[in-house]
Amino acid sequence: MGTIRLPALSMDGDYVIGGVLSIHHYMHTVKHNYTTMPEPLRCTGSIDSRELRFAQAMIFAIEEINNSTELLPGIKLGYQIYDSCASVPVAVHVAFQLSSGMDPVFYTGDKCSQSGMVMAVIGESGSTPSISMSRIIGSFNIPQVSHFATCACLSDKQQYPTFFRTIPSDQFQADALAKLVKHFGWTWIGAVRSDSDYGNNGMASFLDAAHKEGICVEYSESFYRTHPHSRIRRVADIIRRSTAMVVVAFAPSGDMRILLEELSRKPSPPRQWIGSESWVTDPDMRRFSFCAGAIGFGIEKSVIPGLRDFLLDLSPSKVAASPVLTEFWEDTFNCRLGKSTAIDKSVCDGTEDIQMLEKSPYTDTSQLRITNMAYKAVYAIAHAIHNAVCQETNSTTQCDKFTEIESKEVLTQLKKVNFSQNGYDVSFDANGDPVATYELVNWQKSESGSIELVTVGHYDASLPAGQEFSINRKLTWAKGGTQVPVSVCTDSCPPGTRKVLQKGKPTCCYDCIPCPEGEISNVTDSPDCFPCPKEFWPNAERDTCLPKPVEFLSFNEILGIILAVFSVGGACLTIITAAVFYHHRKSPIVRANNSELSFLLLFSLTLCFLCSITFIGPPSEWSCMLRHTAFGITFVLCMSCVLGKTIVVLMAFKATLPGSNVMKWFGPPQQRMTVVFFTFIQVLICTIWLVLSPPFPMKNLTTYKERIILECALGSTIGFWAVLGYIGLLAVFCFVLAVLARKLPDNFNEAKLITFSMLIFCAVWITFIPAYVSSPGKFTVAVEIFAILASSFGLILCIFAPKCFIILFKPEKNTKKHLMNKNQS
Repeated sequence: MGTIRLPALSMDGDYVIGGVLSIHHYMHTVKHNYTTMPEPLRCTGSIDSRELRFAQAMIFAIEEINNSTELLPGIKLGYQIYDSCASVPVAVHVAFQLSSGMDPVFYTGDKCSQSGMVMAVIGESGSTPSISMSRIIGSFNIPQVSHFATCACLSDKQQYPTFFRTIPSDQFQADALAKLVKHFGWTWIGAVRSDSDYGNNGMASFLDAAHKEGICVEYSESFYRTHPHSRIRRVADIIRRSTAMVVVAFAPSGDMRILLEELSRKPSPPRQWIGSESWVTDPDMRRFSFCAGAIGFGIEKSVIPGLRDFLLDLSPSKVAASPVLTEFWEDTFNCRLGKSTAIDKSVCDGTEDIQMLEKSPYTDTSQLRITNMAYKAVYAIAHAIHNAVCQETNSTTQCDKFTEIESKEVLTQLKKVNFSQNGYDVSFDANGDPVATYELVNWQKSESGSIELVTVGHYDASLPAGQEFSINRKLTWAKGGTQVPVSVCTDSCPPGTRKVLQKGKPTCCYDCIPCPEGEISNVTDSPDCFPCPKEFWPNAERDTCLPKPVEFLSFNEILGIILAVFSVGGACLTIITAAVFYHHRKSPIVRANNSELSFLLLFSLTLCFLCSITFIGPPSEWSCMLRHTAFGITFVLCMSCVLGKTIVVLMAFKATLPGSNVMKWFGPPQQRMTVVFFTFIQVLICTIWLVLSPPFPMKNLTTYKERIILECALGSTIGFWAVLGYIGLLAVFCFVLAVLARKLPDNFNEAKLITFSMLIFCAVWITFIPAYVSSPGKFTVAVEIFAILASSFGLILCIFAPKCFIILFKPEKNTKKHLMNKNQS
């Protein structure tokens, strides 16, 4: 085994508990020449006062147990506490020594491996040394209880069957840190870790949990205290240049100290530090004031009655008896015990008082966290030994200190322990882990300017999902800010936009693209836009769907009012014309132009004007059926009358020829029958249309995407065009006859007027067809009304206006003599 390594602190007892702590920061580097025996491994650097406090807490717990009448009464526990220098080689050396003992006698029996063996080992403080130790002492079934090794890998009982710990696994801390980052809306972070089992495994667990929470990592860098300075400087420069405001650091305090010292040399932009438990609760780390506002999870604060007095009870004889305490004393007071051998150190004169130290991690018991873990580890082992060697009889406990037990029995009992010490429960699950509870801690500046560790919340992994995390105090952020810092790759996309990932970048880096027409997004950072329902349309911001405005030709809008005025005006003009004709019904000009057909034509024209009003207003089942059929029938009635008048003109001239008796075949009865016959055909067409497939009101959602057009669907398109076609057929027939009669003599010949009116009528309706087909929405209705009004005005103005002018303003021409003057042009 080589040179025997002496414990830093030890005491004999009936049963011995081992301890391995990182009391020094570094191991002296040895260069091997392979020609001589290498010198023994030794520690260098300053003493870690915090680790020394852990060792003293172990001794305090053992002394408490030795003085107890309930736990291991009559049995004295001893201890062997070693300094591992936070290095694997020394930890392995100590592990072998604890497994085989320091007994120089070689035993040849079956139980040689048990000679001088400790019952259990407490430690190590770091995960990597703990892994190495567990692989060695696990082979001897020696239980190992760590107070500070948090690597999730140590929960694997296949590899580490004898490993237990009183501190929660980093798997819980990693999940808690990811939830913390997500809680404050940070999606763009930097990550640094120690290049050790603790840092690599902890960061891997955190990154996995962060990925599930939708958090992106700008960089992930590793470093170690023994790495070249250039490697540490490179990591520091990456942190300085990064755009991520938040940095998550998973490293032990020894490694983190090196990085923060490098960052303190050159000012960097403010960073919000998120720390793992190992360094964020270390009092020595709070000297880095630029990390003010740091937050992280720490083991719950605790109180150990009597510990402070024990720590301060360092008599000169105690200090002189222990090389570790001597070194601590000399470093603390910068003096040399005994005779001085150093130029810069004076001899300690005995006036040094440990109680006068205020800021030493050794004497600071205001934040007992890991110290309590070491304290509980001792009690857990003591309870396991108690259950192995003691028996309860008649409510009294009998313990036999001469009972020989193996460490395997202690291991078995350790799995079952379940007790409470100082109000803190201690038990282990199947993986050797305790229940995970943390405090959320925050580095806050006090009034004096120093940084204090303030508890601002809690995390309990045993609570239901979503309830594990709670914050009960205000936090201070980087640079003393009171507002939560923002750390995102891209600002959140507002409602009305969607996220589009940037090529080659993490999912947290994206562009915000406005939603396309007809689609909305109503949440922040929406990955997609979704269409509005059929009768809804997005608002201008495209973050909500509003009902589409309903559009139809209304009496309340200017276009509807104008058309209604012209409709009523046209009807009134027709009635006035009829009144003039009726008043002068016996005058030659009225009688010469077939007064009966004239009055019927005026009546039909009145209906034509009025039927256009049915096209205005919201469509209903009755209005849709009425507007098209009324329009079709009244216009056919109108055309029938015009056709009758045209035929009368032709027949009248035929009757003037010698021997002609045509008029008796086209007298008033035949004229009426003609009008009724032609009108009946249209009524028949309309009836068939209404019976088979009538017009009906519908919501037109296709013409305009952003609004609804209320209109009348034609039902049967054939029916509609049959009605229009029949009107057009009569108009063309009438036009042809009027053209044939236009040059007949005499002033009573109105064929010229009919020709002109039919010309206007045909022109209007020929123009109407393409306009009707191409006009959108309510303008389709307006075009139809305009065609009805234009053709109706064309008829009344062309046929009746000249006659009214003569009747009212040229009465001298309203004589039979004038009308019969064939030479009058």
